[in-house]
Amino acid sequence: MQSIKGILEAGRIEASAPCRIDMGGTLDISTFYYPLRHFSPCTFNIAVNLRTRVCLFPYKEGIVKVSSRGFKSAEYPLDKAPFNHPLGFMFAIAAYFRAEGVHIDIDSSSPPRSALGGSSAAAVALIAAFSKINQMQTAGPGSRQKIALLAHVLEESVAGVPCGLQDQLASVYGGVNAWYWPGIIKGPSFRKKTIVKKAFHKNLNKHLLLAYCGIPHESKNINRIWVEQFISGKYRKLWVEIIACTQRFNDALLEKNFKEACVSMNRETAIRRKMTPDVLDKMGAKLVDLAVKNRCGARFTGAGSGGCIWAIGEIDDIDRLKHIWKNALLSRKEACLLDVDIDSKGLGD
Repeated sequence: MQSIKGILEAGRIEASAPCRIDMGGTLDISTFYYPLRHFSPCTFNIAVNLRTRVCLFPYKEGIVKVSSRGFKSAEYPLDKAPFNHPLGFMFAIAAYFRAEGVHIDIDSSSPPRSALGGSSAAAVALIAAFSKINQMQTAGPGSRQKIALLAHVLEESVAGVPCGLQDQLASVYGGVNAWYWPGIIKGPSFRKKTIVKKAFHKNLNKHLLLAYCGIPHESKNINRIWVEQFISGKYRKLWVEIIACTQRFNDALLEKNFKEACVSMNRETAIRRKMTPDVLDKMGAKLVDLAVKNRCGARFTGAGSGGCIWAIGEIDDIDRLKHIWKNALLSRKEACLLDVDIDSKGLGD
């Protein structure tokens, strides 16, 4: 069987996957959805065309190198690659595929650590790229679902905290979807429901706004707090209310009722701020408050604490908020509006 390096010497291998904006996150972590399963926990996300592209090149025999914008490149012998490194997740994926003599180059169109699920998108794209090599080695291609599940379990194995699955699902499937977490042993671990069909994606784009707050986030910190609170028995009723808010948001968007969607989103954000005031930094809090005052809904992406804020609303309200946010973002270097365009494709070349 030809080696991975040998295959790459004949030509590089590429794959790409989109990032996402979301609501109801954390409920896709098993710590939450098993005990809350009687309330039908769900999350919501929109895949956005801020894609992460992974290219595989041949490299030194026995060595794996990882390069990614916003991080210092690193290389190690495969069996000594540290999984607790800032790029450790990518090294863990390389170890799973026994990939040595390879240079993994990651190019993300989203800001580094922007809470848009970029690491999950990179993992999905990297696994898809290695799956292409497996196919050349007659092992067969990986299905989208298998790629998402593998990306999730590998992330959870090295993260040191429980991890959700919705980011990987958004990356492989694309589109605008609700994800339901039934919490059953026998049967599928998730159920997908399309909230906005592809034919209406261009219209929905006009109702959305996305801003980068100018500082990176650290999702493990906030997620760890939520998990510890939940395990200790604290705020359980608020998590049930978060489920209800997400369900109402999904129903409202399904009916294109943007006013009700805004109400549900703002209530969910307010609950999160009550549980963890640090979920919004100073800029994030300012953007959320401005959105609420202008009849829009707004929420942090991912686990917040830096990164991005997204908003939804009627077109006229979003157009007005766009100019207001743009002015507010001028007060912090690196902060800016990001182009938001729904990605209906998901995993691709």
